[in-house]
Amino acid sequence: MRFLIDRCAGRRAAEWLRAQGHDCLEARSIGGPDPGDRALLDRATAERRILVTIDTDFGTLVFREGASHTGVIRLPDVPARTRITLMSDVLTRFAADLEGGAIVTVRGSRIRVSRRVT
Repeated sequence: MRFLIDRCAGRRAAEWLRAQGHDCLEARSIGGPDPGDRALLDRATAERRILVTIDTDFGTLVFREGASHTGVIRLPDVPARTRITLMSDVLTRFAADLEGGAIVTVRGSRIRVSRRVT
C-alpha cells in the first residue's frame, strides 16, 4: 500500500510502515513549510496514497466539503505509544476497505470505517 504520513502522525509510524513493506512518504520530507491540509490531501490523492493523520481537520475537508481522497486513516485520540499497534490492527482488518478509498477513524478503542459509496 502507498501512504502519505502527515507531520503530526509521527516518524515512528512511517518507519514501521516501511518496515512492513509499504511505500511511505512523510510530509516532513517533502520540504518547505507545512503546505496545509488541503494541499496535503490533494497530494495524497494525486499520488494514490492513503493519508495518515491525527489532525481532525481532514474529516471536515472530506465529510463536509466533499474533498477527493484515496483513503484516510484518522487517529485523533491515539497516543503516540499505541499508534503502531492500532495501525497494525487497522491494516489487518481493513486493508481492502482502505484500498477502496475508505476513511478509518480510531477513537480510543473504537474503530469506525466510512466506506466510499459507488
